[in-house]
Amino acid sequence: MEKIAFLGLGHMGEPMARQLLAAEHPLTVWNRTPEKAERLVAAGATAAASPAEAVRDADVVITMLAGPDAVHEVADAVLPALRAGSYWVEMSTVGPETVRELADRVPAGVTLVDAPVMGSTDKAAEGRLGILAGGDAAAVEHVLARFGPVTRTGVLGSGAALKLVVNTAVLGGVALVAEAMKLADSLGLAEGTAREALAAGPLGGAVARAFAEGVHFANDLAVKDVALATGVAGLPVMEAVLDHFRSACTDPAVATEDISRAVPHIRARPST
Repeated sequence: MEKIAFLGLGHMGEPMARQLLAAEHPLTVWNRTPEKAERLVAAGATAAASPAEAVRDADVVITMLAGPDAVHEVADAVLPALRAGSYWVEMSTVGPETVRELADRVPAGVTLVDAPVMGSTDKAAEGRLGILAGGDAAAVEHVLARFGPVTRTGVLGSGAALKLVVNTAVLGGVALVAEAMKLADSLGLAEGTAREALAAGPLGGAVARAFAEGVHFANDLAVKDVALATGVAGLPVMEAVLDHFRSACTDPAVATEDISRAVPHIRARPST
């Protein structure tokens, strides 16, 4: 069994790391806030004091971090410590540009794979995420399959690119549902009547996500993802969506809560 280092134990990282423990992989974990590793250590993982210590003996290194800045910071620490023959699987939502930047820095003998995930915390806990794997992922596909079905997307960076497309559609759909419900409010329609009608139409999946409970995709991460997308292409609709989520994040409590909490904020925003 490969020795695996898992860096980043947030809402998604911890349940993903648990899937590796369940498969009896030797697992070393690291998190910026060490206390978040305690439950995994109690379940059999080894805690590392630093990213470099975590990856030094690893066959496979997995990073699941908040965004490009965090990934670059961790890269500064781990790149000198990665050993030849190891694989670095970058699973954060960072966009293809960051993946290309990492590829330019990876030392000879280390293989970089980009493999962001589709799904939220509920699917992470159940091992039912969708994995979008770009690059030479054949040797680590069996490890990625511990998290859920693996889709090979093509060249390095294609997984990160497809993840931006998927998240753009999801976040745009949630914002559209919120605006549709705002229109329903203005027209005096009953909440349940409007929701049922929308759920029965082509926006059914977006309606379910807009009112989901028990899952977590933070609004500040939504801002990060939409900003990455709008930085790549002219997306005027998504620029408006970005404004909605940024406005929701002006409330610090809402910023770290699930995107469903942005829906009432969007519905209540004054018209301009």
